[in-house]
Amino acid sequence: MTGHRDRGGAWQDVLPHPPPKCATTEFPLQIDALPFDADDFLARLRSWVLCESPTWDAEAVNRMFDLAGRDLAIMGATVERLSAPTGLGGVVRARMPHPHAGEKGILILAHLDTVHPIGTLHRLPWREDGERCYGPGILDMKGGLCLAVSALRALTQAGISTHLPVTFLLTGDEEIGTPFTREIIEAEASRNCHVLVPEPARPSNAVISGRYAIARFNLRARGRPSHAGARLSEGRSAIEGMARRVIEINAMTSDDATFSVGVINGGKWVNCVPDTCDAEVLVMAKRQADLDRATARMMALHGVENGITTEVERGVARPVWEPRAETLRLFETARELAGSLGMDLTHESAGGGSDGNFTGALGIPTLDGLGAKGDGAHTLHEHIEMAPTMQRGRVFAGLLARLS
Repeated sequence: MTGHRDRGGAWQDVLPHPPPKCATTEFPLQIDALPFDADDFLARLRSWVLCESPTWDAEAVNRMFDLAGRDLAIMGATVERLSAPTGLGGVVRARMPHPHAGEKGILILAHLDTVHPIGTLHRLPWREDGERCYGPGILDMKGGLCLAVSALRALTQAGISTHLPVTFLLTGDEEIGTPFTREIIEAEASRNCHVLVPEPARPSNAVISGRYAIARFNLRARGRPSHAGARLSEGRSAIEGMARRVIEINAMTSDDATFSVGVINGGKWVNCVPDTCDAEVLVMAKRQADLDRATARMMALHGVENGITTEVERGVARPVWEPRAETLRLFETARELAGSLGMDLTHESAGGGSDGNFTGALGIPTLDGLGAKGDGAHTLHEHIEMAPTMQRGRVFAGLLARLS
């Protein structure tokens, strides 16, 4: 890796690169003529996908950072690393050389952690099947970041310089709600005037101009243990209590907010009545007021019922990001660029959450969903579709070149 963090926590620039001599192309930019190398894109993406990087495996995530950081350093970036708390990968910031380095520019915001545990490659190996490429994390979101890197590389090869300096911020905790890097993201975004997020495209091929609010909750049921064979009636099963809560929580889903229990753990011995059971809940709402009401409903579950105590703790949250005029102007630039390729690009607000929630909610012009087109994120059929993904890469390159 080409950078490190000193003991005092400051970013260290340890591998400066002189800015390359670039020619500025007059616009309108012919993005269909850019030397966008699909083979180079696939070769880089394959190496990234083969480097599995589940969030909770810090060593794996940091190996992925090493790969991405190396690729960016080869392109001339000054690459810096910031360590994270035990159990999580760190953060990578890569600043591309530019005559106006240090001034506000374009932030490319991406995460390299995935939901897939080590060994998923045995069940979902890298493979190219016609116009599709498969692999864990290929869509969410290694393909998108790889596309952004390829877009910038295409501009460089065409001798086109960006009007604004470009910074990459790569994180490793997005899939668990960004508990460590949120403040870093917000601070870095405030030093820029545009944020581009190469999360996957919407199923309609649209980009994302807003995101719904999301909150996570940790629940614990506490019962009373007993011997399940000899003294069953003396116990109070925490698993049974949590099961009742799961049914109650799922029934809360409405048009205003969705409730989903995604993780549940309880019991250690089959011959013991379990005295604890834990669960994790995800709540999503289109408006902040709806999320606030949903949060109140979740917190109201705290209490005692049938001898079982339920404890509720609110976890990390993502604020609602509503489309603003500045973001819509950013979209219009993307739409114009897409139109030059024959694409009818649209935009929409979306669920799912991303780190774009944070920058958009701050009022910084943010365009999300600029990454690869595909399907099956977080599943064992996760894939990208090459033709529309390559087109979207050209749009991304056009944005980098156009924004000023």
